[in-house]
Amino acid sequence: MRTGTTYTRHFDIETRQHELLGLDLGEGAPRRALVLGFVLFGVWTGGLLLLFGLPSQVTFTAYFLPPLLVAILGTQRSRKNDRRWNITNWALAARYLTLGHRPIVCGGRRAAARSEWIPRRARWGSKGDSLRRESVRRRREYETDSELPAITAGAPITLDARPRLYGPDAVYAAVHRGARKNTGEKAAR
Repeated sequence: MRTGTTYTRHFDIETRQHELLGLDLGEGAPRRALVLGFVLFGVWTGGLLLLFGLPSQVTFTAYFLPPLLVAILGTQRSRKNDRRWNITNWALAARYLTLGHRPIVCGGRRAAARSEWIPRRARWGSKGDSLRRESVRRRREYETDSELPAITAGAPITLDARPRLYGPDAVYAAVHRGARKNTGEKAAR
């Protein structure tokens, strides 16, 4: 099997911001990370300001720390895929859990029917069962049900398999033996 190597990650040159409002940033911070941080900070802090008002000394951490952590950890390269940021993987995982994905049928020539999508219960696994009330009710009914059918099993079956290796001459002889039997049966009919 042939394997290929992708070199585009090694040629990734990112722009850096070396100065911000007259403040020297040294080597510089990646511009895309700065933009993402400012957007996250604006949305998060703006939402909290609208809901709760100005922060106190105690709540200042809740206003400032979450967007900072998401910006720092989210803009690092993913260990799973070198070409993606962590925040991209987080967004794709959240989208898969909530919306799923549309399967590609016949190379995209036909749109997948809704029945062909992976159901939410299969995507969430056992975590989804604990969130559904019906499954909790079913589990309670199953646990309280006293009329469980008795399962009886017989003695275990022991297998005594012996592998054999046939060479090409033995296979050729077996094929011709089978051909002779088939022609003899046809002639008798």
